[in-house]
Amino acid sequence: MTYGSDMNSNCQSPLKKSPSQSVCVLGLGLIGGSLLRRVTACGYPAFGWNRSIATVEQASLDGMDVSGDLPATLQRAAREDALLVVAVPLFALRELLVQIAEYAPQCPLTDVVSVKVEVLRAVQEAGLAATYVGSHPMAGTENSGWAATDPSLFENATWVVMTGGAESVTARVREIAETAGSVVVETDPLSHDGAVACISHVPHLVAEALSVAAVTEQVGGGDTALCLSAGSFRDGTRVAGSAPALVRAMCEGNREAVLPVLAKTIALLQQSYDELSQQGTCEILVEAGYAAHQSYRTMMKELGR
Repeated sequence: MTYGSDMNSNCQSPLKKSPSQSVCVLGLGLIGGSLLRRVTACGYPAFGWNRSIATVEQASLDGMDVSGDLPATLQRAAREDALLVVAVPLFALRELLVQIAEYAPQCPLTDVVSVKVEVLRAVQEAGLAATYVGSHPMAGTENSGWAATDPSLFENATWVVMTGGAESVTARVREIAETAGSVVVETDPLSHDGAVACISHVPHLVAEALSVAAVTEQVGGGDTALCLSAGSFRDGTRVAGSAPALVRAMCEGNREAVLPVLAKTIALLQQSYDELSQQGTCEILVEAGYAAHQSYRTMMKELGR
């Protein structure tokens, strides 16, 4: 894993080079829409597509150059040699790649999907591997849709760029990541998927479980529990507010990496359950968790975040 330097993300400041190369964002949800806002503000010839006409209308009202006509958008991208940024959920990916292969097969291609092995497999099946470099901005909220988009979403975030792709495409992907205000980290798809299973996908499942427990009256949950909830519950369950279809796409699309992390999490909780029920203490898990979190805080401090 290698780290790159970030650039001044203030678009009022001069860029490293003139942003003359087009960017085409396919999918205008939270991530794709926020990216389109950002690169447009930074002076790129940027345009986008979305399946939902309502989203297209909202984005148009906000001054974005967008369309609901996918073939026309891809044909324009081919004419302009635009960097295609795929920002649709995993379940919609293959259908979109078929269209890219038909209308813009020579365009440089990246994606911002939260899994990489499955995306790479789909890209290879579509015959687009030669022009593809995967990426994943580690940013987001529990909200979705155009209304949730924010051009500052990627400020000081890590933007993962996959190794092994064409240098020319990698350079363009790194450029938009840095323009978005992110710090570039390079790794391979397998390592990426194992990491996000630990720090994103299984935490989503844990948040879902905590939310369910809090509304289960048989264990003390329900209205009283929700009225008493404060920071620890709010922070621990925030991502449970994410659209279920998106959470399923992440976890199911990264099944091979999620399963061992989920098994480890369950085993730790079971061990703590046994310890608490038999010995009246939860020392082992609490002490280990505290030490692990200190390691996390130390790394964040070293990274200046």
